[in-house]
Amino acid sequence: MPPRLNPYISFDGDARQAMEFYQGVFGGTLELNTYGDFGGQDAGDAADRIMHGMLETAGGFTLMGADTPPGAGHRPGNNIAVSLSGDDSAELGGYWEALCAGGTVTVPLEKQMWGDVFGTCTDRFGITWLVNISGSGN
Repeated sequence: MPPRLNPYISFDGDARQAMEFYQGVFGGTLELNTYGDFGGQDAGDAADRIMHGMLETAGGFTLMGADTPPGAGHRPGNNIAVSLSGDDSAELGGYWEALCAGGTVTVPLEKQMWGDVFGTCTDRFGITWLVNISGSGN
């Protein structure tokens, strides 16, 4: 398998809900492992929290996520965004609609000065998504 770059997102106790939401948006196979799966009773209150989650889609997307480890402290920031791009306007437009549900649109998905259809939104989990649909006629 060649190297790949994929986002890994930290959550503050709602990784399961977020990863299941993303599976609903993109489809694919979701694997979730809890701290309890690996730490047994030593995991304590974090036993049901997600230690590692990975969503792999038929379209080649891989998204990973987990709840912040116990004692590490969750520090959300504005230094992460996930970008989706391609030329399939129906597929990308569908992702856009699903990601925006319950979130906030910061740039509407519309034709931009560089000729592509582009938009940004922040989903209901606070993750920023950039969608770019390339090509003419979009």
